[in-house]
Amino acid sequence: MTDTSPPFQILAIDGGGIRGMFAAAVLAHLEKDLETSIANHFDLITGTSTGAIIALGLGMGLRPAEILEFYFTHGLAIFPLGFQGHLRSLLHWGFRKHDPGPLQRALRECFGDRLLGHSSKRIVIPTFNMDGNDVRLFKTAHHERLRRDHKIPVWQIAMATTAAPTYLPGFLGIDRQWLVDGGVWANNPTMVGLTEATGVLGIPFESVSILNIGTLSNLPKHSRFLITGGKIPWARHIADLLTSAQGTSVVNQARLILGEERVIRIDSSIPDGLLSLDRFAPDDLISRASRDSQHVTPIIAEKLIPHTAPTFVPCHATKGGAQ
Repeated sequence: MTDTSPPFQILAIDGGGIRGMFAAAVLAHLEKDLETSIANHFDLITGTSTGAIIALGLGMGLRPAEILEFYFTHGLAIFPLGFQGHLRSLLHWGFRKHDPGPLQRALRECFGDRLLGHSSKRIVIPTFNMDGNDVRLFKTAHHERLRRDHKIPVWQIAMATTAAPTYLPGFLGIDRQWLVDGGVWANNPTMVGLTEATGVLGIPFESVSILNIGTLSNLPKHSRFLITGGKIPWARHIADLLTSAQGTSVVNQARLILGEERVIRIDSSIPDGLLSLDRFAPDDLISRASRDSQHVTPIIAEKLIPHTAPTFVPCHATKGGAQ
């Protein structure tokens, strides 16, 4: 029996701090090369941490070039360089590295009073609830049982999912829950999107295609000393190792489920220490995005652009806002 279900396309964007500029620039290049609004071709968008800022921006109707401008405008205020940056690096051993104030001001300036319910796309944003020791997903009302999250301001969700441990403090602004960066469990949210599509929305696996955009993976040279090393020698390496390993395993899982040809990942490896999560280096990020997007544009044009996602109508809208 031939499956006649329409295509269902997911855009999944990794976490990675200021390296989100790479993902935003990739999307901006794709839009320009393909002469389209890239969000129109996806039925669901998910993003973690900096990827969530991009996902939420797309849901609010921003174009990738506008989101990229957000990073240019606010990046140095959020992640300062110079003496202030060096001082924060020293204090980082005992305290969170960055002040959340500049990020909060930037997000409020960008999103204003808009709520998640104003999104024109289905959105899923991962965070982690430290009080409950459990995952916390913020979702648009794309299923009748989703009755609460659409009322939450977008900037608050963005603050929660970007609260990277040791870099930014946990966020307490949503029902006083202690929320931290979704990257602690889903830095690559590809499986979050796939699970939402198939498990919640009931989309057949055969209909799903995914575009996953990374934020550049470190390619470290691990010292053999780590074989027997303790907390101190491992401290510098563990975050990058877990993020890189998770990203690779998630994509491999999705490809095993859906097939190699229906999971496209755009990312590249960089030398260890070249571009940290909070090092503002726009020239390096933009040039890599230009190169990587050029290689994959013909594939995107062939496999994803022919599908235009139907207009998303949230459940609360169909019930007259009763939820």
